[in-house]
Parts: sequence; structure tokens; C-alpha cells
Amino acid sequence: MYSHIMLGSNNIEQSKQFYDALMKVLGLAQGVIDSKGRCLYLNETGILGITHPVNGEAATPGNGMTIGFKASSPEMVNAWHAAGIANGGTSCEQPPGVRTSPERDLYLAYLRDPFGNKLCATHFM
Repeated sequence: MYSHIMLGSNNIEQSKQFYDALMKVLGLAQGVIDSKGRCLYLNETGILGITHPVNGEAATPGNGMTIGFKASSPEMVNAWHAAGIANGGTSCEQPPGVRTSPERDLYLAYLRDPFGNKLCATHFM
């Protein structure tokens, strides 16, 4: 559904360590550093990029922003969450688990990356 998502970071190497751990759980390759110093995660459906802000100011998280990653099972969601915590992330929202709505049930886990960006792993039940 998206072509790319770019997240700001004040330390690309620290962010790479964090996102490499999360992407590994999801079965994706480690990020690559491009000629502009950005860390890119590429697959057939899109790109996740980690970059210093182009305007030269400090990176800050977006208010109300969440980036969601698909997971194939609740176990993968839990492993993703644990990998994030082990690599500098912090848990936010409720603990990993089922969220029920009239439309569907989801198994979710929320994290903030080392620079405050809000992430979610989602398994559609």
C-alpha cells in the first residue's frame, strides 16, 4: 500500500541496530547504508528508510503517527516486541495481546524506537 516510509534518527547506527533486530524477526534482510548515509530496508512491497532530517534539525517523532508491520503469528509479534526491547526500544500502549473490535480481532504489540517513533507489529486473526 505504500511506496516508502522515512523515519528521522539522530544516530543512524543505533537505529540500524534496533531496526535490524526487528526486521530479522519479520524475515527481512538487514538494512543497507546508502551513499547519503541513510539506512534502507528494501523488499518487493516498499522501502523503510532511516535518515537524518534533510533540514539539518534534530529528529523528533510524529505526533499521532504509528508505523505498522505485518506479522504472520502472535508468536512473531511477541518475538518482534522482545527484539525491540532488547535493542533499545521501549514498550508503549498495552502489553502485546489481542485487541478486539467489531470489525476484526488483531494481535498487536507497540514499541517506541530509540528516538521515539511509534511502531506496531500486527497479526490479523
